[in-house]
This record gives sequence, structure tokens and C-alpha cells, in this order.
Amino acid sequence: MKITALGSGSKGNCMLVEGGSGSLLVDAGLAAREIQARLALAGADPGSIEAIVVTHEHTDHIRGLDVMARRFDIPIIATGGTLAEFFLHRKVSKKTVTTITCHPGTTLEIGDFTIEPFSISHDAHDPCGYCIEEQRARLGYCTDTGVLSGEVIELFRQCDGLVLESNHCPQMLEDGPYPAMLKRRIRSRRGHLSNEQAGACLQLLGHDLGAVMLAHLSETNNTPAVAEECARGALGLFVDDVGLQVALQETISAPMEI
Repeated sequence: MKITALGSGSKGNCMLVEGGSGSLLVDAGLAAREIQARLALAGADPGSIEAIVVTHEHTDHIRGLDVMARRFDIPIIATGGTLAEFFLHRKVSKKTVTTITCHPGTTLEIGDFTIEPFSISHDAHDPCGYCIEEQRARLGYCTDTGVLSGEVIELFRQCDGLVLESNHCPQMLEDGPYPAMLKRRIRSRRGHLSNEQAGACLQLLGHDLGAVMLAHLSETNNTPAVAEECARGALGLFVDDVGLQVALQETISAPMEI
């Protein structure tokens, strides 16, 4: 399995997951035209995308969803709450799209992919992360959550690779320009994972993982170097055994292979 971040951050999130015979998008938070351009940079064919797997309905995760789904006849996979919010308030066209409702704790199959959603803690309607498996490779994907439950950590123990939110440095957030209300939201249980929270997760899982991609970094309250340094410190003795990289907003990532 090969994972490429097409863009990651508060301006838009979209991840390409490629298997042996098809691919998935996780979120479509860039404009459809930009997603197509970045797919081309990654050498990927939109016609190979078997589904768009959506974590939640915030604009930076669904900006190009409606257009991509209609243009390439790609089904949308999301929880019932996410789909309801999308159709009621976010869809940009009245034209039909194909949807598949997923449920945390159950699995579904799309092509050669097995997709297992799990509940996360964010200020959205029924948000989720995913475990995605294909040909015995298993990816954990979790961004936009304020906490990681024990159940989620146990799911990650079964994964070969992980895309994990490392949104902010707490000190940069405290000293930064955001208003107090927004700072409280980000720090809350329904907000975003800090570098330290991501690091605590990696400290528990380092011996189980082959590759990690840090994602959804704040451009105001974090830097790739600060996030990576925290993750490397958390991995400790296992740091040389884990392929670690940081997903960026403006450019596609190098592929992460598991």
C-alpha cells in the first residue's frame, strides 16, 4: 500500500491511498481542480479511485467532494451524521452522487480494500477515523480529534503504518495570535491533537509501526521541524526503525509505503 498526502492542513486535506489494483481518497478538502492537478503530480489516475472516504463534514475535508464524486462517478463513504450534514448544508449541486453509509465498529469492502471506521472526538457530526487494509497491509488514519481513546490506540496496534494528526505546539498556540475562544476549542477534547499528544501515542506504538506520517499541522501554531522533533523524541529507541515524515499543505508528500 502506498499513501501520498495531496495536501494536509487547515486549508484543505486530501490523502491518496493506492493498492495493487485500485485506490481511495481519504477526504477531498481541496478544490476538485487542485485535487486533479495533485493526482497528476503523484502519477495517479482519477479513474482508479474506487471511493472517497470522508472523516467529517468540515470544509477543509470536503471542499472538492461533490465535484470529484460527480465528475468521476466515485462513491462517497461516510457516517450517517457526516452524510446528513453534507447533504443538508454542504453539497454544492443538486445532482445525484452515490453514497455508502459506514458505521464505527463494522467493516465494509470496496474492491480489494477493507475499511473499518472508528469514532473520534471532534466538533462535527459523527466524525470518524479509519483503518484501511489491503493485501495484508493495514493503515490507521486519524486527524481532527482532541483525544485518542484506549480503543483507538488498540486499533493502531494492529496497523503497519499510521497517518496521525500533530496539529499544534501548545506553547506556540498559547503565545500565538488566535483569540482565547479559538485556543480553548483547539485544546478541548473535541479539538485537535497537539504534538505532545501525538508523541504520547507514538511512544506507545513505536515498536509496532513501520511508517508514520504526521498530518494536519497548523501553519500558525506549529512547524514541520517542531512536530517532527517531538515525534522523533517520542519514538526514542525505535526512531530509526520507523519511516517518519510530515505532510504539508502546499505540496504533495513523498509516498509512504507499508
